[in-house]
Amino acid sequence: MKLLLVEDSLQLNKALTTVLKRNSFVVDSAFDGEEALLFIDQYKYDIIILDIMLPKVNGLEVLKIARSKKINTPIIMLTAKSTTEDKIVGLDLGADDYLPKPFNVDELLARIRALLRRKPAYDEVETLSFGDLELDINTLMLSTKEDKVPLMNKEMQIMTLLMKAKGNVVSLETISKNAWDIESYSTSENVWVFISYLRKKIEKIKSSVKIKSIRYQGYYLECQND
Repeated sequence: MKLLLVEDSLQLNKALTTVLKRNSFVVDSAFDGEEALLFIDQYKYDIIILDIMLPKVNGLEVLKIARSKKINTPIIMLTAKSTTEDKIVGLDLGADDYLPKPFNVDELLARIRALLRRKPAYDEVETLSFGDLELDINTLMLSTKEDKVPLMNKEMQIMTLLMKAKGNVVSLETISKNAWDIESYSTSENVWVFISYLRKKIEKIKSSVKIKSIRYQGYYLECQND
């Protein structure tokens, strides 16, 4: 799952990023509202964690702009303010949850998990299919009629891109941007490693689908019926 963390405190941003990555989330970090809007325009996220008191553009304005652009990603607001009026403003603008500072990291993780369980309300598609393969986005389970196998987070991110492409080529750049966060070291070799994992898992569940490659360009799915 990919998250955007928008928090201007360098210390808190780094601490939360570390915790989230340890819990298997891919994390992009922004430190002001303008940067947050650039990330939101360019990438798709499963959750956005958004501080209210931000430089340049405050969090409530970021929230308002995101919702006006029909971006329905679940958003958790963070703020040092905890009055009822502040909560009402954020919720009325389209926030999904509200967590006042200081907060317990375990509570933040619990709220993230709760919103992810509600994710079908935002994404109409819960499962993807291609050929005899089916991918359950909620459980990260890849299956055929014969068998099923769980995917790791990056495997799921890559497989989702490939299945949504419906046989068209997904570029290396697109895979890197969606399966790795901005600060992570991602190369074509890294992508190839996870493609190799996916190929073995697809073979394990006896699928007729193969992951094919075009050198220096990307990967695509192909049905190979006997």
